Amino acid sequence: MDEDFRRAALDYHRLPRPGKLAVEPTKRMATQRDLSLAYSPGVAAACEAIAADPDAAWDLTARGNLVAVVSNGTAVLGLGAIGALAGKPVMEGKAVLFKKFAGIDSIDIEVEERDPAKFVEVVAALEPSFGAINLEDIKAPECFEIEAALRARMKIPVFHDDQHGTAIIVAAAIRNGLELQGKRIEEVKLVNTGGGAAALACLDLLVAMGLRRENVTVCDIEGVVYEGRPGLDPYRARYAQRTSARRLEEVLDGADVFLGLSAPRVFKPEWLPKLAPRPLVLALANPEPEILPEAVRAARPDAIVATGRSDYPNQVNNVLCFPFIFRGALDVRATAINEAMKLAAAEALARLARIEASEVVARAYGGQAPVFGPDYIIPKPFDPRLILEIAPAVARAAAETGVARRPIADLAAYRRELERFVFRSGELMRPLFARAAAAPKRVVYAEGEDERTLRAVQSVLDEGIAEPVLIGRPAAIEAKARAMGLRMDFRHSVRVLDPAADHEVFAPLVTLYQHKVGRRGIPPDAAARRVGTRPTVAAALLLEAGLVDAAIVGGSGEWMRHWYDAHDVIGRAPGRSRVYAMSGLILREGVLFVLDTHLVLDPTAEQVAEMTLLGAEAVAAFGQRPKAALLSHSSFGASGAASAKKMREALRLIRARAPTLEVDGEMHADAALIPAIRERMVPDPFFEGPANLLVMPGVDAANIAFNLVKAAADGLQLGPILLGMAKPIHVLVPSVTARGIVNLTAVAVAGAAGG
Repeated sequence: MDEDFRRAALDYHRLPRPGKLAVEPTKRMATQRDLSLAYSPGVAAACEAIAADPDAAWDLTARGNLVAVVSNGTAVLGLGAIGALAGKPVMEGKAVLFKKFAGIDSIDIEVEERDPAKFVEVVAALEPSFGAINLEDIKAPECFEIEAALRARMKIPVFHDDQHGTAIIVAAAIRNGLELQGKRIEEVKLVNTGGGAAALACLDLLVAMGLRRENVTVCDIEGVVYEGRPGLDPYRARYAQRTSARRLEEVLDGADVFLGLSAPRVFKPEWLPKLAPRPLVLALANPEPEILPEAVRAARPDAIVATGRSDYPNQVNNVLCFPFIFRGALDVRATAINEAMKLAAAEALARLARIEASEVVARAYGGQAPVFGPDYIIPKPFDPRLILEIAPAVARAAAETGVARRPIADLAAYRRELERFVFRSGELMRPLFARAAAAPKRVVYAEGEDERTLRAVQSVLDEGIAEPVLIGRPAAIEAKARAMGLRMDFRHSVRVLDPAADHEVFAPLVTLYQHKVGRRGIPPDAAARRVGTRPTVAAALLLEAGLVDAAIVGGSGEWMRHWYDAHDVIGRAPGRSRVYAMSGLILREGVLFVLDTHLVLDPTAEQVAEMTLLGAEAVAAFGQRPKAALLSHSSFGASGAASAKKMREALRLIRARAPTLEVDGEMHADAALIPAIRERMVPDPFFEGPANLLVMPGVDAANIAFNLVKAAADGLQLGPILLGMAKPIHVLVPSVTARGIVNLTAVAVAGAAGG
């Protein structure tokens, strides 16, 4: 660690306020009644309910989502026994990871107690406060005794992550590494250096997976662990071998797996030829491994290497599993985390590495998506799908082994609930995804060679919500999909059309396009060129001709150009005066839809009314009850300005056409979102709670407000969704993500189905 990095780390922990954690209330406390409900006298009702039925604490308090990270500071990272207080930054960091990756609230508890028996008494007494205990940075062999004693006494999960988290990830890495090397775990020979808590937990889990105990040799600081060695504790004695070998180099001959959990540079490069063909080398000492990967590759190019470092491939990092194991355990109110749950987590982790990496992973690692192979045998720590794979697997194993107090009957539904941690849009999009999956439609994607499109199409296929058609060069698309590790079948599941080559399909469409634009200043030869060179035009023509049911276009270049190309072909729906763009913002507090963010510069009152009614229909399609606010600089008749009068007139038109729609205005933006402000202005507001559909007097206001809120509140964009087109077609913004394309696909399919 150089001085600049050290100073940055200290500033990170010190500023803008000390530490990495804070406590925030989950209930409103704005009035005297709120306080009386939260504390005296209302809190007595919750206390009495728990006294009558202790299980009620899971429903009435935060206990069911609260983990204690507990340490005595006797083995903090590579720093050793620095004490409980000095270890506090690490425990805070662990608590932050629980929240970041799995939405679990966590409190770090540093206990200055070296006596294992006394430490057990302290931790056991915490049981009423927490749903689970994460033991951290406790040295061996005391950690074994402490965990065993606490597991026997406590009726909530107790998990020493240094042991079992490492073991789960190592098991997944070895499972996949052996598959790539063409070896079976029952037949391999493994040599371990370290013999500590993490090493022994790894060996125990690997033995449970099929590794033969007689094929395992352990070496610690004193050399080979052999039968009869003086002073051998019972934990390492389980792996003592009958051998005359006493040094590491003497036991490496023919080893298929080297598992290092010890110290830097203990494995000499000159020993590498001793290993069996196609070995696995897991050198996990941190920050410097037992042997550097470049040394292994130089001497043994047939080896697969993993380390504990982020600057090399195959990083064994505990964040890959511990948040999600606890998530699954808490959600079924497990009484323990047992071997079956750990095995289930390891298998889920291994399985995830064998499918293509997500867009989030690609962005986090320089835009290159890793593909299952020697440099990618375990997922990356920032893969958001970890929770979707591991937590349900753990929950299922808990139920099957009888430690789940509240088993989950519908694991598919549970997995969908977990999507809120992966995709903030998940909850909002669920109704549209369900409708799309029930009746998939043919959807054409104009930018078929774009990586975001290809990732989106893979998700579309996995979700079963559409039958994709891609515009582009087949060879280029297939090569890119292979390089990205995607699993799409181009013979049966995905159709690729190239306007420059598929003349049988596109020749009639050129004629159609010439009829569409011939009187708009575009001569026939230019029309033909546009079909061949503008993918948006080609995709729109496929939709107009009925060869597909919906279209997703744009995503690169100028949004308005794609819009004009799409509109030239498809046009607006009969009876509509204009087409409007509605954009959604998914915020921590909920979702906001904004009209019109892109198209109508200064709408008339009639157009404001029209866009509001169309927007309300679209909001209802998401399963949301539309509450529309017509926004202005004026509130409820306070101004005689033309823009305020326009919004008042629009309100009159809307109420005449849709008298049951919850809509009000004209009003300030804060009145739309804060009911108390609205109630102070008028005695009879037309809807309760905050509005979810904000209708602006012009595109400037809409676009500025939308982007301002998106940036200030870290909002996730949905859309824009085009309202009033004759057929379902949507134009992507350049910043769209793969998930954004998937979401608009669901919108388009619902539109094609008449929703």
